[in-house]
Amino acid sequence: MRQLAAILFLMGAGFAPAQQQYDLLLRGGHVIDPKNKVSAVRDVAIRDGKVAAVGAKIDPALAYKVVDVPGLYVTPGLVDIHVHVYAGTGERGSYAGDNSLYPDGYTFRVGVTAVADAGCAGWRNFEDFKQRVIDRSRTRIFALLNIVGHGMRGGKYEQDLNDMEAKPTAEMAMRYKGLVVGVKTAHYSGPEWAPVERAVEAGTIANIPVMVDFGRAYPERSFAELVTKKLRPGDIYTHAFSGNRGELEAPGHLNPAMFAGRKRGVIFDIGHGGGSFVWRVAVPAIKEGFLPDSISTDLHTGSMNAGMKDMLNTMSKFLALGLSLDDVILRSTWNPAREIRHEELGNLSVGSPADVAVLRVEKGSFGFADMHGARMRGTQKLTCELTLRDGKIVYDLNAIARPDWDKLPPDYGSTRDPRWDATGGGGGGGRRRPGAAGKK
Repeated sequence: MRQLAAILFLMGAGFAPAQQQYDLLLRGGHVIDPKNKVSAVRDVAIRDGKVAAVGAKIDPALAYKVVDVPGLYVTPGLVDIHVHVYAGTGERGSYAGDNSLYPDGYTFRVGVTAVADAGCAGWRNFEDFKQRVIDRSRTRIFALLNIVGHGMRGGKYEQDLNDMEAKPTAEMAMRYKGLVVGVKTAHYSGPEWAPVERAVEAGTIANIPVMVDFGRAYPERSFAELVTKKLRPGDIYTHAFSGNRGELEAPGHLNPAMFAGRKRGVIFDIGHGGGSFVWRVAVPAIKEGFLPDSISTDLHTGSMNAGMKDMLNTMSKFLALGLSLDDVILRSTWNPAREIRHEELGNLSVGSPADVAVLRVEKGSFGFADMHGARMRGTQKLTCELTLRDGKIVYDLNAIARPDWDKLPPDYGSTRDPRWDATGGGGGGGRRRPGAAGKK
């Protein structure tokens, strides 16, 4: 009798009896998976941290835990390729210090499961960054290595051409192949091409892309020459809608070099940040059919409470600009995953890591600010209900994966017993089926 009661309890809490085929089933959500050209109501089943099945109707009896998500959108975990997360050194005014943020507090709550740090560390301090942040975080962290050996530590470092060396940068990138996904050059204010040329040289040696924050343009160092001659196909021009470096030819009209660069294969990334996104560039760009290849935040202490805020707020701006939700998800998942050459991410293919975001499209009256505080009104806004990393629930806004407290035994949580484990108590992602691998 007690055995029967335990089985009924588990089923009532969203669990089926043991020995099921799947660990978790997300049922009834609208799946948007751009890689596989899926945009329809589908169920997503997960086993051992991987996507196990995607189908119109998956039998819930096959799943150890079922989470119903009707009316919500199930997407790959978001991939933000421009963040600053080299925190903890205590260095003032530095992106290898106080300007950066520990990632886990800013990623999962907005559906982001993977990020690329954009040049906070160079070859001299990358291993400190790795030990201090990358190795200790639950968020997947990749890195674009700064061509400046000391990294993004302020003017005296970032203007030093003598510390911009291609060979040691490439050697460090190759030592950590797959973790270092690119080379970054940023903030240089002189007229020389050396930072870009040395970054491209390092990228060529290590066979990885270059991301360029162009600093400022000069007549002898123009935006047009950068994107039509200096960068290679697959290299990334970030801050594409900033308007600071020649992206506009005239008010309301894009520089033809934007189109010429794209034709050559240069990638155009948003990199919103605190000072790199304006409506007076974004609106004509979309009107002229120039959509960004990837949407990214440029997350740091100066942008998180300003116009940027977070990944979902940045994505919502593109809904306000008239992009479809499918277009926005493409530019926040599969496209950036390809740009950093991690095509195992950004999709819901069977066998891929089960990094998943469950999003809600809120309807109402909203406002979105650019870097100057100019507002665009919108009627849609994205929020995150649930985030999975490797198949484990790491964020659950409204406890949709949890049982109601009054349906649990009176002593729930008093001991670590199977009943409490089954609810996912203690901050985990729910009890795994017997025999399932317990990988982090």
